[in-house]
Amino acid sequence: MSIDPQKQDLKIGIVGAGAMGRGIAQVSATGGMPVYIFDAADGAAAAAKDFIVSMINRSMEKGRMEKEEGEAAIARLHVAENLDGLGDCDLVVEAIVENIDIKQKVFQQLEEIVRPETIIASNTSSIRISSIASACNHRERIAGLHFFNPVPLMKLVEVINGTDTSAEVTEALEVIGKRMGRVPVVVKDAPGFLVNLGGRAYSTESLRIVSEGVATPFQVDAVMREACGFRMGPFELLDLTGIDVNFPVSQIIYNGYFQDKRLSTYPLHESMMEAGRLGKKTKAGFYAYSDDGTIIRPDVEEEISAAAATQIVLAEPSEALEKLMGEIGVKILPSDDGTSPILADPIGEDCTAVSVRLGVDPKRLVAIDTHTGVVSRATIMAAPGANEEIVQSVMAMLSAVSGGVTRIKDNPGFVAQRIRAMIANLGCEMAQIGVATPEDIDKGMKLGLNYPFGSVELAEHMGSRNCLKILENLQAITGEDRYRPSQWLRRRALLDLPIHTLD
Repeated sequence: MSIDPQKQDLKIGIVGAGAMGRGIAQVSATGGMPVYIFDAADGAAAAAKDFIVSMINRSMEKGRMEKEEGEAAIARLHVAENLDGLGDCDLVVEAIVENIDIKQKVFQQLEEIVRPETIIASNTSSIRISSIASACNHRERIAGLHFFNPVPLMKLVEVINGTDTSAEVTEALEVIGKRMGRVPVVVKDAPGFLVNLGGRAYSTESLRIVSEGVATPFQVDAVMREACGFRMGPFELLDLTGIDVNFPVSQIIYNGYFQDKRLSTYPLHESMMEAGRLGKKTKAGFYAYSDDGTIIRPDVEEEISAAAATQIVLAEPSEALEKLMGEIGVKILPSDDGTSPILADPIGEDCTAVSVRLGVDPKRLVAIDTHTGVVSRATIMAAPGANEEIVQSVMAMLSAVSGGVTRIKDNPGFVAQRIRAMIANLGCEMAQIGVATPEDIDKGMKLGLNYPFGSVELAEHMGSRNCLKILENLQAITGEDRYRPSQWLRRRALLDLPIHTLD
């Protein structure tokens, strides 16, 4: 029999008084539950309590919390002198070093101390719950409760089912997570869980694009921020989390899924780590940083030397390009005059493929990514050997209506199509293999990583058939298994079903 997660005086024990432990303690106390903090280091638990008290006092001073509410939360904070002090807790959350041997030892000690119905959970971000539980006698009460840093600000919590975790325990942790003011998502015990797995595509595909010489890190970031609505570009994010953190995690997840190419990173990632360019923490990563940690942004705008095109030819019919030319006031010629720019807006193709498929002049062919629009930022590309004046004239034409024009090298899927299709495909694959429900996957990506769309719903936003077409074209052009479409995406796209439709 598990605990009653709704009971008034539900007691929470915390093992580990670092940033994560004290954050979990804070949201437990402000959620109305008594908290007992233990840390093996002398004075660490008391220091954590003092820190939490200062945070609650600051919230009261700023008017974010009523005085009575804050004082009640402070009164719920307690320091446990040893592990025995957690013996009467209903839930104990371990938040210590990411070392399986140490975690297993702590869990074995807790089993001897707590009541039979007490839930023991780990805040691990990388170690499988089933691996931790394998050293225990009562595995059905062991689960993951993975918070995100900083805990008081990040609303998401992953409730992770080990192989033997009981349904009662899972349900109880969902209730407790809500009492802490978090939004719980139930996740299968798998490498990277939900958020760390789902976040791989954004960075790894961007690294691949830069490594292929298609665009610079700064261009990729500008496109993803301005044209796609991501709060941070992938290279800004890599620098912020630290290359020494995200490269090893990428390798753990890649190997955990038996080298599925859709999860592979690129040698550039490892090279940055080996060079000690770890990002913001070393003031050098993909970006340079000032002494106060401010990012130094290179100029991503290319100087335009030609006059704007006033008439163009369409490589093939395109409602999006027809509408755009009408808004700009550019004439569309009924037939090729042999000198004007030829415009295309391919899905998952490069200019080379479009030119060969349609038999149009590759020197005058310029592709525009209309799928993210051009108002915030336009992305264009041309085939090798393109007429430079033609390309520049199209850039000048777009600059009149766009916040910026990014010119990349010839590449199937531009930048945004390629990265977003990979994010959506990974989200769909996570739904296919049951990492979580499609709705929880979306919730996790939006709350855990601040994505503008959940990774499953992104496929629908792009148009699931468009998303499938981008991946199929990428796979055909590159010959790589990396772009293999998820069967979840393929079936729903071909059947015109909503992307969240269950099997």
